[in-house]
Amino acid sequence: MSASDASQGIEHNAAAGSSHVRADARALLATCVAAAARGAEVVRKGAERRESIVWETKGYNDFVSEIDRASEATIAEVIAGRHPDATLVAEEGSPTSSLSHGLVFVADPLDGTTNFLHGVPHYAVSIAALIDGDVVACATINAATGELFTATRGGGARRAGQPIRVSSLAEPGRALLATGLPWSGDDDIARYMVSLPNVMRATSGIRRSGAAALDLADVACGRFDAFWELRLLPWDMAAGSLLVREAGGIVTTAAGAPCPVAETSLVCGNPAMHAWLLDTLRAS
Repeated sequence: MSASDASQGIEHNAAAGSSHVRADARALLATCVAAAARGAEVVRKGAERRESIVWETKGYNDFVSEIDRASEATIAEVIAGRHPDATLVAEEGSPTSSLSHGLVFVADPLDGTTNFLHGVPHYAVSIAALIDGDVVACATINAATGELFTATRGGGARRAGQPIRVSSLAEPGRALLATGLPWSGDDDIARYMVSLPNVMRATSGIRRSGAAALDLADVACGRFDAFWELRLLPWDMAAGSLLVREAGGIVTTAAGAPCPVAETSLVCGNPAMHAWLLDTLRAS
């Protein structure tokens, strides 16, 4: 399927509610799952020789390993074999390509690299398929456990093939939230430290796992009631944003605006906890 074919399918669906787009979404989902599974296999094999892995520093608190690159190369091979006209936007190889035109796959070949390098079993491979900038299908695999999360636009979100929903909890005092700590920039850290105490005082707990793709998946399946981070990159959140929305949650920027697949702040959760968290962050 070419990018133009996929785009025409989306337009036809908008006009006539055709099942054609649903078929396109299923095909794109199959590619996301296949590519993520292949990437996760690379990561799992790499974990078996973790002590000998070569890793480099890209920037402050930002690391990359040979496993990140090998996983991305495998993902690229799967996508090129199925959709030769598609563009791959991925963290290591092509981070600046356009996301807004035609068929684009956005991939994080190893989300949670620092966890992986230290043997913390919480890291993922995450892939989303976009048509003209809109996320249509996605797959996120916890590479340490094999747990698979998937979603298609309008088709719901699933964990291990079973439908999932965000939590129904509406009391902040009982809520469990997740967050991502700022990883660079004194300004981000200062902004974060202003809001963090207000969230801490009002909730039952906050977790920081080190893998945003899995945090978003955990919001989608109700393990966390809400999540926020001041700065995410497209591959951190493309798949997870669709998971949360299709599971009945709300995803916005910290300003309350629609959340694009871009470098952005992100606030999400079930409807009640998203509203509360957004208000709390704004008041801070």
